[in-house]
Amino acid sequence: MKDEGRTGIGDALFGFQAALKESGSSLREYMEKYYYQKWMGDTLLAAIAIRATFVTAMHQFLTDEGLYNLERVQLSPVTDPLAHDVEHVPSISYKGLQYVLTHSMIYSKFLACHHPRIKGIFVDSPNIRLEVESPDRLQRGKYIIDFSQMDIEVRRNRGIDLETYLHKPDYVKEVLREDMGKAKDLFERMLIYSLAKIVEKNDDELKELGVAIEIPKQPFPAFAYDQSKKKYGPKAYEIGVGRETPSQFFWITGIPRENYDLIYPYLKPGGKIALDEVTSDMVYNYDICGKSINRDTGEQSEARELLSGAIREWLYESIVERLLDNKILPVRPIIVEGNIENIHQLDGYGPFLLAASMKDSAGRSTFPDTYGGGIGIERTLYMLCRGPKVEKIDDVTFFGKNPDSHQIYLF
Repeated sequence: MKDEGRTGIGDALFGFQAALKESGSSLREYMEKYYYQKWMGDTLLAAIAIRATFVTAMHQFLTDEGLYNLERVQLSPVTDPLAHDVEHVPSISYKGLQYVLTHSMIYSKFLACHHPRIKGIFVDSPNIRLEVESPDRLQRGKYIIDFSQMDIEVRRNRGIDLETYLHKPDYVKEVLREDMGKAKDLFERMLIYSLAKIVEKNDDELKELGVAIEIPKQPFPAFAYDQSKKKYGPKAYEIGVGRETPSQFFWITGIPRENYDLIYPYLKPGGKIALDEVTSDMVYNYDICGKSINRDTGEQSEARELLSGAIREWLYESIVERLLDNKILPVRPIIVEGNIENIHQLDGYGPFLLAASMKDSAGRSTFPDTYGGGIGIERTLYMLCRGPKVEKIDDVTFFGKNPDSHQIYLF
């Protein structure tokens, strides 16, 4: 019996090859231009040498910090719904059920931090995000639909319950400010450690690519999203802030975004805050943005986001309300005697929400309070190497599936 999906791929390649022939070209010429020359060139060779140092350094740093390496999760009943546009969540049928391919391992990271003796976890995780093609057919350079991300999650161990959350806001805010500082410190030190290793081991490759790295010092400059958006607009604030600061790396904080990025206060005694009332100082999340530096001229490229993270929502009640308000859940779960009566209405979120609701024998929630982040490996590599030799993310990847580069991917 023929596999219809595979037949469809063959038919698509047949049509693509026919179009090339009609235009006076050939599939071989296309492969040589977009794949073979890159594989045989010194630009990609230099980029992957830098990548190897970067990934190895992050692994070493996080292990030295006492974090544990987690297995990869690529298939799950639920994945990150994301706050930005993707075409759809790809899925696969197995044993009669539909599972989604992970946009990211976000929910798996939370659940893996349950044990109180786990300081935190990290994983070089695979991600599938079918990004929408540029509507203007412009080469945005930074997107690939199949990529790697260093995912990190760290326990905070604050144990703030719903009563304290609702009635002691000044204390909770003080704790959250402290933990934001700890999170930013960890990621700054990780980046400094990794960049120092690249400078030490890959000077020849940096010269080959015509770029330089300035090892940053702590703390990185930080900018609030509200003020940055007001000054530079909702689409160009990263670029605008990047032009404003001479630092190669900087923070943007307080970006209203994913349902699991903490907003505080969100729940209030007798109600909750409206989403349109949320300001940057209530959103406990952060991005690191960076720029490449031309080795000869010192000119910096436009800034790109390379790491996103946050303190996470940790109370079952706020987790549910955020999912409802972001229109990810249609109804609240109804949990009775260890079962979810309306589990059929919750898509794949039922087991996750049941885990988030669990308590120990003393009635305390066991769901971990954490902070974390994910650093896109290919995107960071592109950001560091962008310059005379590297124009788009394809240039630093063997098989990078850039939605703005090809209508069909050969590998």
